[in-house]
Amino acid sequence: MQVVEISEPGGPAVLQLAERAVPQPAAGEMLVKVSHAGVNRPDCLQRMGLYPPPENASDLPGLEISGAVVALGEGVDPGEMGKRVCALVAGGGYAQYCIARPEHCLPVPDNLSMEEAAAFPETLFTVWHNVFQRGFARDGEVLLVHGGTSGIGTTAIILAKLFELTVIVTCGSDDKCAAARKIGADQAINYKSEDFSARVLEITQGRGCDLILDMVAGDYAQRNLDCLAEDGRLVIIATLGGPKSEINMIKLMMKRQMVTGSTLRQRSDVFKGMIADELFREVWPAVEHEELRPAMDQIFPLSEAAAAHARMEAGDHIGKIVLRVAED
Repeated sequence: MQVVEISEPGGPAVLQLAERAVPQPAAGEMLVKVSHAGVNRPDCLQRMGLYPPPENASDLPGLEISGAVVALGEGVDPGEMGKRVCALVAGGGYAQYCIARPEHCLPVPDNLSMEEAAAFPETLFTVWHNVFQRGFARDGEVLLVHGGTSGIGTTAIILAKLFELTVIVTCGSDDKCAAARKIGADQAINYKSEDFSARVLEITQGRGCDLILDMVAGDYAQRNLDCLAEDGRLVIIATLGGPKSEINMIKLMMKRQMVTGSTLRQRSDVFKGMIADELFREVWPAVEHEELRPAMDQIFPLSEAAAAHARMEAGDHIGKIVLRVAED
């Protein structure tokens, strides 16, 4: 099979087409013939040598795929054979065949394209866990999302609006702010021309937002807490602004705020399966009824994975970047 390997740690150019043997599913696993694979920032970090795959996972990048099940490992329900699925995987998505676990898959309905299906798992799992499970989001609350036009950001907008939250986002340009509002954000703040913390307080008439989904950390931490309401929750899922932050603990205590964070890739198979099960019950009906679709940016052929990474790192994308693996 054709795959995209990381030849050495470095820039997008280190992504190289190669050939490997098709992997064989072990007990409890399935082999998926990949149609499309989502591109995510953790793939870029892995390519740079900053985010190694978990033990026993494929060394190939790629955390989400869509495709058809073509082989089953021991113990897997025979009814899974031939199904169209999208899956969260621990690696190996940039390939014509990929190993997935059935409990980490969601069925692809006929009215959902395979490129859209590949854009769902990593961001849906991440947003659902961090906004709704860790962040305890409830309808009627105000959510602030940093990076509003990223894959995570656009998914957070769409999913939060489905559950009747008010969504404020930050973006790096007026054009991106306009794009975020078009996707569904109630308010969009250009963080390069405005103080987002002061603007959130202005929008909420001094109350602050109830929940923040943050990919920045660093010096954003105190600014986040300053515009977070009493009993508000700050959930950190990346540290683009640096891994260390200084915060005023007295302010946090006085407002009874909570700071938490998580990563997904290293979590157990059982944990990921529990998220998939909850998504299937709570979110997937909206996908089946065409009420929920990912914001799509650009689709690249597998052979142009380097260009896909370059686009992501340039920061110009709005929504999800996807690789087309299967030939048309």
